[in-house]
Amino acid sequence: MSEERTVTEADLQAYADGRLAEARLAEVEQWLAARPEEAERVTAYRQLGDELHGVYAAVLDEPVPQRLERAARRRWRWRTAAAAAGLVALGGLIGVLGDRALHEWRAPAPAPEAASFVRRAVVAHATYAPEVRHPVEVGADQEAHLVAWLSKRLGAPVRAPKLESVGYNLVGGRLLPGDGSPTAQFMYQCQYGTRVTLYLRTDAASNRETAFRYAREGNVRVFYWVDRKLGYALSSSDISKEDLNKVANAVYQQLNP
Repeated sequence: MSEERTVTEADLQAYADGRLAEARLAEVEQWLAARPEEAERVTAYRQLGDELHGVYAAVLDEPVPQRLERAARRRWRWRTAAAAAGLVALGGLIGVLGDRALHEWRAPAPAPEAASFVRRAVVAHATYAPEVRHPVEVGADQEAHLVAWLSKRLGAPVRAPKLESVGYNLVGGRLLPGDGSPTAQFMYQCQYGTRVTLYLRTDAASNRETAFRYAREGNVRVFYWVDRKLGYALSSSDISKEDLNKVANAVYQQLNP
C-alpha cells in the first residue's frame, strides 16, 4: 500500500462494522496485518459490537407494550384537540418538556474526535474489565513503577487517583495503543467486585471539548473530560450513572485540584 493512502480511524471503524467499501478491504487488511496491536483493537471493536447485538437485538422484535400504545393514543388525541383550540403556547411548553426528557434519557452525541476517544475507552473497558486472570498489565503492588512507566510512555505526568473514599481500590493498569500515540488504562474495583476503568490519552491538546460530559455505548457508561493536554474517560458497565458520577467527581477533584 502506498504511503499516500493512509488508513484512518474511520476506515477501521467501518471495517469493524462491516461497512467498509469493497475497494478498500484489501488495503485495510494489509495495513492491519503489519500492525498486530491495531488488528487486536479492531477485533475488540467487533467483539463489543457482537456483545451489544446479542444483548439488544431481541428488543427490536418485542411488541410495543399496550400501556405505551394507550399513552401514545391519548397524547395524539390531546395534541389534536389542543391544536384545534389554538393552544400554541401550551403546545410549545410541551415540546420543551419533551425535549428535556429526551436529553435526560439520551446523552448528546459527542463531537467526532471525542466520539473516537469515548469509543476507545468503551472498547478498552469491555475488553479488560471482565478479565479474571489478567485484568491488568502491572498490578497495584507495583503502583510506583506503573505510574512512572506510563508517564514515560505517554510523555506526560500520569497519576493513579486514590478512590478509597468512594469505595474503589486500584487493581493496576496497562499501556494501550491510541490514535498515533500510546494511551493508558487504570482499573479499580470495589469490595463487591464491581469495576471502573480510567482511560487516559495525551494527544488531547487540540480538542476543544473540555467540559465534563457523559456518554453511553450499549451498557457502558462514560464520563469524560479534557484538562490541558490530558484527556480522561471513566467507564463502567456495572453501576448507575449517578454512582459513576460520584466516582468521576472524585477522580476529577484529585486530578484537577
